Amino acid sequence: MQNRVTDHAQPGQRHGILAVTRPDVPVRLASGMLTLMAAAAGAWALSALPGLGASFTPPAGCRLEVTVQNRGCSVSQYYRCDADPEGWQRSAIFDREGLRHLSTIDAETRWIESQSPRLGIMDRLVEQAERHASFSRLLETGRDDFDFLTESNTGERLRFQGHDVLTGETVEIDGVTLERTRFEVVTLSASGEVLMRRSGQQFISREFGRFYGGVETTTDWTGARHETNDSPVTFSRPGNPGFGATTPHYDCDQLMTHIPQERAAS
Repeated sequence: MQNRVTDHAQPGQRHGILAVTRPDVPVRLASGMLTLMAAAAGAWALSALPGLGASFTPPAGCRLEVTVQNRGCSVSQYYRCDADPEGWQRSAIFDREGLRHLSTIDAETRWIESQSPRLGIMDRLVEQAERHASFSRLLETGRDDFDFLTESNTGERLRFQGHDVLTGETVEIDGVTLERTRFEVVTLSASGEVLMRRSGQQFISREFGRFYGGVETTTDWTGARHETNDSPVTFSRPGNPGFGATTPHYDCDQLMTHIPQERAAS
């Protein structure tokens, strides 16, 4: 399962952070993992391209591999760094206001680290787990059940329990072959209280070894419900138009998908 990042509530991939805050429990749900502290955001170079806006350049020692324009008004930069362990990948996600999410995953797409530069919140994977997420297990068996913990730089622990399932459907988006998944994940507090439920459909790429967003529903502890679509639309590799572009192109004027839906009366 990918992390998902949105700004309407700041949620907390296996692509973003959902941060929902209430007086007693600040919640950060990440649907992928954010990698550097907010101060590190300045390490990237953003240069202007004629007619295309700013262009993303990763830190020294890192190479940008692909830029993905998504539904839901976001654009993702996926890159690797020479100093990282083999199989690790990083991502930087931009919306209309700029950088909103940083993430690091390993070869099994575990959420190694995730960060919201705007909130100054970083979450890291706790090595001890009932069952870590496993991309290879998903590919081999068609299903991956997981139960793991993250810990924030404020000391808060969150528990993620759920599963990913391959549906058997293959789609091609902008020349890239993707496989469709279904997922469910519950986020719990350290005391076991259910804070968030997410379910829906995402995509995986065997070529790139990662998850991409899709159509999903998120419900928090109050019953408030959000429906989102973060599906990929275009993939730009080195030399292609749009490679490194940080201006999102799709659904930026369609804000209704981010308006909370109140729980229906029973």
